[in-house]
Amino acid sequence: MTLGTKEIYTDIPFERGIYCNRTLNLRSIKAIGYDMDYTLVHYNVEAWEGRAYEHIKQRLLAVGWPVEDLHFDPQWVARGLIIDVKLGNIVKANRFGYIWRAAHGMEVLSYAAMKKAYSRILVDLNESRYIFLNTFFSISAGCMYSQLVDLLDRGVLPEVLGYHDLYNRVQDLLDAAHIEGELKAEIMATPERYVDLDPQMPLTLLDQREAGKKMIVITNSEWEYTRFMLEYAFDAFLPGDMTWRELFHLIVVSARKPAFFSQSGPIFKVVTEQGLLSPWIGPLEEGGIYLGGNAAVIEDFLGMSGDEILYVGDHLFADVNVTKNVLRWRTALVVRELEEEIHAISLASERQDQIHALMMEKVALEDLFSQARLQLQRRQGGYGPPLEENQDPKELSSRIAELRRELVKIDARIGPLVIQDGTDFNPTWGYLMRSGNDKSHLTRQVERYADIYMSRVSNFLRYTPFMFFRAQRGILPHDY
Repeated sequence: MTLGTKEIYTDIPFERGIYCNRTLNLRSIKAIGYDMDYTLVHYNVEAWEGRAYEHIKQRLLAVGWPVEDLHFDPQWVARGLIIDVKLGNIVKANRFGYIWRAAHGMEVLSYAAMKKAYSRILVDLNESRYIFLNTFFSISAGCMYSQLVDLLDRGVLPEVLGYHDLYNRVQDLLDAAHIEGELKAEIMATPERYVDLDPQMPLTLLDQREAGKKMIVITNSEWEYTRFMLEYAFDAFLPGDMTWRELFHLIVVSARKPAFFSQSGPIFKVVTEQGLLSPWIGPLEEGGIYLGGNAAVIEDFLGMSGDEILYVGDHLFADVNVTKNVLRWRTALVVRELEEEIHAISLASERQDQIHALMMEKVALEDLFSQARLQLQRRQGGYGPPLEENQDPKELSSRIAELRRELVKIDARIGPLVIQDGTDFNPTWGYLMRSGNDKSHLTRQVERYADIYMSRVSNFLRYTPFMFFRAQRGILPHDY
C-alpha cells in the first residue's frame, strides 16, 4: 500500500496522508456517499465504548452474573483482532491467516500453548468460529467477552454456556442497548464528552460539493440521532447560516447496512423533523431524507453506477467489502488509528535501526556458521570440493561452536528489541497493520476492499476534489 503522490504534498503530515491501493481519479468520481458514525462523526473511543461496556455490565448484573468487579480495559482489544469462539480465545493473525499471538481470557498464551492450539490452523473469516473485530463498536464487547471467559472457566457463571454461546450473549446485550436507544440518548445529552470535533470536516465536504460531486449520507443510525449529531459536528463550522443539510443532495437513515448494498428493502420518506414517515414509491427527490431502501434506488437517483460512485466508511464489511464486491463502487476506508500508529512507528525508529543493524550482523554470522557446518560435513563425508583449504575438522568444530555462541549472544540482544516493537501502539497486540514483520490480517482486508484509506475524512482537504491517486508498483520479494 502506497501513498498517493505523497512526495508532491510535502506540507501534509504523514499521518494525515491518503494511502492508495488501487489508482483512483477523483475527477472521474461523480458522487460520494458517506457513513456517519466514526466516519463523518468521530467519537472518543474510550468514552463511547466505556459506556457501551457499562451497559452490558449492568444488564448482566440485573440477571445475577458476578461481574461487579469487572472494569473496561480499552487497551485489551483492538480493531483487527479475531475472536475464536470455539476455544474462547482472541487472536491476531497475519495476512495468510497464520496466528501470530493469542490470548485466552485475559492471559496471553505462551508460544508453546499457541503452537499447540493453532499449528495446523489457518484463520478463515468465512468460518463461523471466527468473529472479526473490524469496527470500534466491537471493542467493548470484545473486552467483556475476554473477562467473561475467565469467569466461565472458573465455573462461577450462573448458566451453563459454551464459548460461542457466551459471545452471543454479550453481543445480544450490546445490540439491545443500541436498539433501545440508551447509549445514544446519553451521547445526545452530553455530546462534548463523546464526540471529537473536526473543524476541517465541513469545509472538506463543501469543497467536494462545489466541485460538482453529488453528496449522500448513508447511515444505519436513525433520523433523530443523525440530525442531532451532524448538526453538532458540522453547523458551527459552516459559513454564515448554512447547515449540514445543505451539504448533501440525499440523506438515507436506518439503512440496514450491509443488507442495504446487496438486498431490496422498503423505503420511506421522513416528512417531519420528529421523524414521521410516509411510504415512498417512485424516484427520490433531491434534498430528501429517506429511511431504508437499497443501493439500487440510490443509483437510479444519481443516474450512475459502479466506479462513478465513491463510498467512504469505517466498517470493513458493512461499508467497503459489500460495496466493492456487489456494486463495484469505489471505496475509501477511514482508519483513525493510523495517526497513533504512525506516531508510534516514528517513536520506534531508533529501535528499528538497531534491529536492522543487528539482523544484518546476524545474517553474516549465520552465513559463516552454515558455511563452516557444510565444510565439516563434506570433510566427514569424504565428498565434494573443500570450501576452504587446509581446514582441520577439529578447528572447524571449534569454529562452529564459537559462531553458535556469537549467535546466541546476538539473539539475546535482538529479542528484547523485537518484543518491544509495536508496544508504543498497543502493549499486547503491537501495531494495527502488522503482525510481527508481516502484514496483519486486517491489512489484507484493507488491501482487498479499500481503494484508498486514511485516518479521517478531512484528509481529503489537503488533496483537493480533483486529486489523482496513483498506486505505486507493487513490490515483490525478488525486486530487492
